[in-house]
Amino acid sequence: MASTTSNDEQTSGFAANWRSWLLALLLVASVVVAALHWADVKQFAGLVAHAQPLWLLAAAGAQLLTYVALAVEWELVLRAGKCRAAFGKLLGLTLSKHFADQMVPTAGMSGNVVVVDRLQAIGATRAVALAALIMTIVAYYASYGVASLIALVLLWLRGKTSWLVIALISASLALSAAIPALALWLQRKGANAIPKWLRRIRTVCELFEMIREAPTALVRNGRLIGKLTLLNGAIFALDGLTMQFCLFALGVRAPFSAAFSAFILASIVVTLGPVPMGLGSFEAVSIGMLRAMGVPFEAALSATLLFRGYTLWLPLLPGMVAARRQLKRRKKS
Repeated sequence: MASTTSNDEQTSGFAANWRSWLLALLLVASVVVAALHWADVKQFAGLVAHAQPLWLLAAAGAQLLTYVALAVEWELVLRAGKCRAAFGKLLGLTLSKHFADQMVPTAGMSGNVVVVDRLQAIGATRAVALAALIMTIVAYYASYGVASLIALVLLWLRGKTSWLVIALISASLALSAAIPALALWLQRKGANAIPKWLRRIRTVCELFEMIREAPTALVRNGRLIGKLTLLNGAIFALDGLTMQFCLFALGVRAPFSAAFSAFILASIVVTLGPVPMGLGSFEAVSIGMLRAMGVPFEAALSATLLFRGYTLWLPLLPGMVAARRQLKRRKKS
């Protein structure tokens, strides 16, 4: 009995340590990224100074609503799991997740670790926190697949499809189907689903066993997943509106189809590619798609830089502050 207790304490201590190391890594990465891409931040500031302020405010409002929608998703899952958390804390957590996802390119895994950790800290049980994680992943990729199809239809209607576009969207659809299926399968199987050689890695085993702890009845609630998918779809639409408002701020009256298609195709390239934060690849695809839809080059470049400022650079500062506070709490405990 004493040996079991000792093992549990070692596992708990190990989990706390590697999560603390993750937070420290995120903070170091943020400093490096800021130093390497300070010119991008200055370009964003220069564009803001010369753009139309009302449309800039509209873009900021659209982006704020994306964080609100994600916080609502978590609140719905927590409520279904008979847990409560202050909405303000959930909203703050969305910034922490964004920060973690951007700083360490691990297909969103770093941000997911932060989500589970903080949901427990603000009132959720471990099982419900894991359910919230799994369900938002499933809903995200379900809505991602739908958004990719909508972008393909919009491009087809404008006569702008190509074999490259079809290949990228096909890869996105395959990913959108595979990841939710994998998440639900792992939730049922746990660590038994992975090869024996992988089970020897403690962090991998812990991750798979964590996923299995989520309550099956909650994770497979189809009606709730439908609501979460609609909220995620709204987030994609708001991101498309942000791109359109950035174009409007520069005096370019481009249709929503151009802004939405450029954002979705650029996001697909970032998701499929290995580059941290999609720096360079997102900009190249976004500009190329906007040009293909009739937007002048200078406007396409400036709108893309404005969009990246709103979706990438501005949220990193509050996200970094939140991660720093969390690291301090861990050191004290």
